[in-house]
Amino acid sequence: MDCIKKKVNEELQQGWIGCNKTCDYHPCHFTGQDCTFCYCPFYPCHDTDFGEMIQGRHGEVWSCSDCLFIHRKEVCQFIVSETERLGIEEAGDPRFKDIFTEAKERFHRTGRALMVVGATSDAGKSITVAAICRILHRRCYLVAPFKSQNMSLNAKATRMGTEIAMAQTVQAKAAGLKTPDSHMNPILLKPKKDTVSQVIVCGKPYADYDVESYYGEFVPGPGRGIVRENIEFLKNRYDFVIMEGAGSPAEINIYDRDIANMGAAVEADADVILVVNVEWGGAFAYALGTIELIPEPDRQRIKGVIFNNVRGDLSRFKDGIPEFERVCGVPVIGVTPHGDFILPSEDSEALRGISRKGDGKCLIGVVKYPRIANFTDLDPLFLEDVSIVFVEKAGDLTGVDAVILPGTKNSVSDMLWMEERGIADGIRSLRGKVPIAGICGGFQMMGATLEDPEGIEGGVPRTIPGLGFFDMTTRFGEYRKRVVNSDGRMLVGEGGEISGYELHMGMSDIGEQPLFEICNCFDKDPVREGAVRESEDLFGTYLHGIFDKKPFRSHFLSKITHDGRTMDITDIRDYDDILEENLEKLADVFETNMDMGAVMRLLGVDE
Repeated sequence: MDCIKKKVNEELQQGWIGCNKTCDYHPCHFTGQDCTFCYCPFYPCHDTDFGEMIQGRHGEVWSCSDCLFIHRKEVCQFIVSETERLGIEEAGDPRFKDIFTEAKERFHRTGRALMVVGATSDAGKSITVAAICRILHRRCYLVAPFKSQNMSLNAKATRMGTEIAMAQTVQAKAAGLKTPDSHMNPILLKPKKDTVSQVIVCGKPYADYDVESYYGEFVPGPGRGIVRENIEFLKNRYDFVIMEGAGSPAEINIYDRDIANMGAAVEADADVILVVNVEWGGAFAYALGTIELIPEPDRQRIKGVIFNNVRGDLSRFKDGIPEFERVCGVPVIGVTPHGDFILPSEDSEALRGISRKGDGKCLIGVVKYPRIANFTDLDPLFLEDVSIVFVEKAGDLTGVDAVILPGTKNSVSDMLWMEERGIADGIRSLRGKVPIAGICGGFQMMGATLEDPEGIEGGVPRTIPGLGFFDMTTRFGEYRKRVVNSDGRMLVGEGGEISGYELHMGMSDIGEQPLFEICNCFDKDPVREGAVRESEDLFGTYLHGIFDKKPFRSHFLSKITHDGRTMDITDIRDYDDILEENLEKLADVFETNMDMGAVMRLLGVDE
């Protein structure tokens, strides 16, 4: 507390400074925040609209790490003016309590929610939410994305050591938020078997459920309350919460157990926009059928329709809108054209039926296991002169210039799958001939052995061989899941900064030269990470997102030769910069082709 008071005193002396982009920690929470008070003069306010008591190292402590109230311009200006008027010079002055009470009364408002649902999967919900978030952010509103329930193996670690779906981290970036958190995706389903998923609640493993028990026990039990609590949490902190549905809102066989679409809209008291992917065909029928199948009074929440992904002349499609509006009774508030945006894919549906992607000269084989996870690690590679063939049988490795073993939800099962199909031996035959990289589960498979907890008999785990590239043994079972963001540097090549995140079960004993040195909030000191055998161009790491930054992507690609030539790596850029440019382009397209006046009125703002 004495440290906080000292810092607040320094901030009071400097007066109002507004947005300080020169600060090393800007933006801590969101782009454009007011940086006058890094240390809140009201701490600890004990107001549950802004924080909560948590267990600290030495007992309970007040935590308000998710509070953004103190970083709003109007709040900071009011505090500074009041402290000057009252002659307050010291933190801890009892008059701060009165300033806090008045500041909350003047400036704190419960946010409004707006929901985007889709007539089908892949309707364009995720990009619509991202576009609206970016448009609102550009208009200086504080906005958060939200998806109550997401089924995806593409997840990302948060600053607090939790995990949420990749789509919500991208939407948070669109909203200008530096630190997305698990409140934005409180329920994450990660498929483990055909009918069984691991349920992640508020970023932490909760339990495994099959379909029947999930809808029969979890949803009517804790599920609905989890959704309600997290919606209220975000509405207490943001001007607007832009919600994304899941699948279709008209699944009448499970409608009474819905917490992902109209059920979530009811909890948030949100109006709803329906998005339809025109490229699927039958767009008007999809829209009308979806609306007609939704029971009253939920149907009355649908206040607008967006027809998305229209190729060619928009005016030809628009010719049918007057009749659609007459029959349906819901206005069309947007017709958006097809656009090729560089954005991460939400789930494995993006890989269904695809055997090859990209049009570059260099061919990289990526093993497409049954339980492939976090395949968004590959996205930065498509910015380069690269094509990817998805390897599902040994013959798919023919002619590849490099191999990548991506993440997986189950390293042991997918290793056995590779052995059964001859893929493992095919990869072994390429050792020393082409660069090979393994990420997370793929890295575990590059080791000598994997100890299988499901094979335990008489207390002895069953051990299966890995690819044998590294002196490494990975053990599963008793170890907790590791979820953490890390920054660091390369220990090979010309060095350079790297960043990534870990999401994995199991621990590995590694007897190899490390690939990186990393720092994070959980390990006290910098640690050596990964494995590398440079003489054979073998690379392994637990870090997802490792291709995002230029240094490692450049280093790996520089090892690839095609037709006797090495790859050109002179123009490689950080993926985050590319992503930011594409979020701006996405917002431009939607703002041009969507009635933002109608959207703002749904949010309670007249423009």
